[in-house]
Amino acid sequence: MDHFDKLYIDGEWVSPSIPGTRPLIDPATEEPWATVSSGGGVEDVDLAVAAAKRAFVRFSRTSVNERIELIDRIIEAYERRETELSELIAKEVGIPVSFKGQVKSSAGHMRVARDVIRDYEFERQLDDTIIRREPIGVCGLISPWNWPIQTSVIKVIYGIAAGCTMVLKPSDASPASGVALAEVMHEAGTPPGVFNLVVGRGSVVGDRLSRHPDVDMISFTGSTTAGRQVGEAAAQTVKRTCLELGGKSANIVLTDGDLEKAAHFNIQRGFSNSGQSCHAPSRLLVHESQVEDILPFLVDAINLMRVGDPSDPNTTHGPLVHAQQFNSVQRHIEIGLREGARLVTGGPGRIDGFDRGFYCKPTVLADVTPDMTLAKEEIFGPVLVVMPYRTEEQALEIANDSIFGLGGYVFSEDRKRGYEFASGLRAGRICYNGSSPNQTTPMGGYKESGIGRSMGVYGLEEYLEVKSVYGFEEEARVLPRL
Repeated sequence: MDHFDKLYIDGEWVSPSIPGTRPLIDPATEEPWATVSSGGGVEDVDLAVAAAKRAFVRFSRTSVNERIELIDRIIEAYERRETELSELIAKEVGIPVSFKGQVKSSAGHMRVARDVIRDYEFERQLDDTIIRREPIGVCGLISPWNWPIQTSVIKVIYGIAAGCTMVLKPSDASPASGVALAEVMHEAGTPPGVFNLVVGRGSVVGDRLSRHPDVDMISFTGSTTAGRQVGEAAAQTVKRTCLELGGKSANIVLTDGDLEKAAHFNIQRGFSNSGQSCHAPSRLLVHESQVEDILPFLVDAINLMRVGDPSDPNTTHGPLVHAQQFNSVQRHIEIGLREGARLVTGGPGRIDGFDRGFYCKPTVLADVTPDMTLAKEEIFGPVLVVMPYRTEEQALEIANDSIFGLGGYVFSEDRKRGYEFASGLRAGRICYNGSSPNQTTPMGGYKESGIGRSMGVYGLEEYLEVKSVYGFEEEARVLPRL
């Protein structure tokens, strides 16, 4: 039994002000595998913010080279523990060790952030004015359970790159991942107070961070419901907010699209991480004359999945994170059937052969119409709804008929036709014919999918303020580059 009972504040491991522990439940076995602190309180948040505020005075003035050297040390410390981190999140949230996108890709994000600041102009000349980009200050970082390592890494590393200090609050469902990342930061020699970790409930730790007058920026990834609460709390002190929230992304197969390729991609991308991804293509839009043609390809793709123990390297799909999420997905499947959706494969209940663990049947439902609950709500599980359309205009209307706008997918053999359709989608990231996004490009959403962007230059600038300094002509400029 592992124990994660400390917080990390001002470079030291400390006991929380509120004593007590709780068990962490392995979603594959439904058995306790570790204990964690019951959670810090307002006093712990205040101590962590105070430490970050003190550290900001020095760290905000470090050179680009100093921050690059720190990032390199963090990369080295992180890569030494990649196997351990993969095993940790398999136990904590059921993510298979075979899913390299969770842990392996994080070092790549660190390298991108490092390379971005190597070439970034923190000072630019505009007429007789110097435009400065300066670190925004103390940042409250609130990360989700579905990408517990990668999302935290992206938030932390761009804060470091900008010269900010921070307090990280991991999800209440994945606190051990946050502790492991704090260990990496400590091993890398991160200066005291630059990085702090407070484990605890969102209603206590997250709320205090969002409202704290000494926190200058909040970066939150999670549900739209929780994001609204964070935004409202942050508005009390008019701090910057960067919110990556829910999604209900559509994958539109135009009439000339490759049905088999689109189907296999949709299952592979949409059901990875057991469908617990905000960018998952959870609505598949197919021309009404081609719906029956694509359904067998979807079933074939599901039959290639290997569901099992997430610690087994041969497993491709693990359980859902906890009982609450399992029950939510079951409820959505049952609602869909009651509202008239046609069950193609899967359905309610556990996967056959699994007596324990939160294993949900990979499910496809057809004949779903825009007015149905399944077409509107984010299910966050391995459930795909197939929706027919008559014309491309109607397909675009259906795809955009959502409060969300995080991602979108288009399949067409005609690049011009595909690009024109993609341009009409109101979403932050669009993938054409199953293409992969890259780590240098911005990630974020339209509408209620969020505010702001992460990753690359756009992600760095979320952590920077803009200052105009007048009266300095080009030839008179004497200030050194940051």
